[in-house]
Amino acid sequence: MRPVKNLLVISVIGPDQPGLVQQLSKAIADSGCNLEESRMAKLGSEFGMILLASGKWNELAKLESALPAVARRLNLLIHCKRTEPARIAAELLPYAVEVTALDQPGIVQQLAEFFAYREINIRELSATSYQAARTGTPMCSVHMVIDAPASTFIAHLRDDFMDFCDELNLDAIMEPIKS
Repeated sequence: MRPVKNLLVISVIGPDQPGLVQQLSKAIADSGCNLEESRMAKLGSEFGMILLASGKWNELAKLESALPAVARRLNLLIHCKRTEPARIAAELLPYAVEVTALDQPGIVQQLAEFFAYREINIRELSATSYQAARTGTPMCSVHMVIDAPASTFIAHLRDDFMDFCDELNLDAIMEPIKS
């Protein structure tokens, strides 16, 4: 039987600056912890990160104690929360959802509502606004990974989703993720 992993989720927001990733990964390594996962993005003039560190309970405590000094030195907002390993759900089927449309308020909310109503979890979501290359038209692109229960009749879900997207004039694709 494998020992339970001790995990710490770290969220970071601060001004975009060179060396930010290096300083945070150094704090994790110096505490004896391992960086398990990370998501990072420049958002406006700020940089946002969410990190998952693992280690022995005392190594995570050392990291938690070191992060306030890193936050002060680099002008960051850092929040930490202990967590447990994700449960592996064998009854879930991962699907990738890609949506492109004219940018308008509420697109992400409407997509989230569509899946929430059907009790389908959104595991990952990224949304980007941009201007179309030739016309300069404001556009948006949304990428999601959803976990559909294995009991879901996927053909009906896909048909309902495509009808929903047609009503909102969204260009969309939903396909299984191949492991």
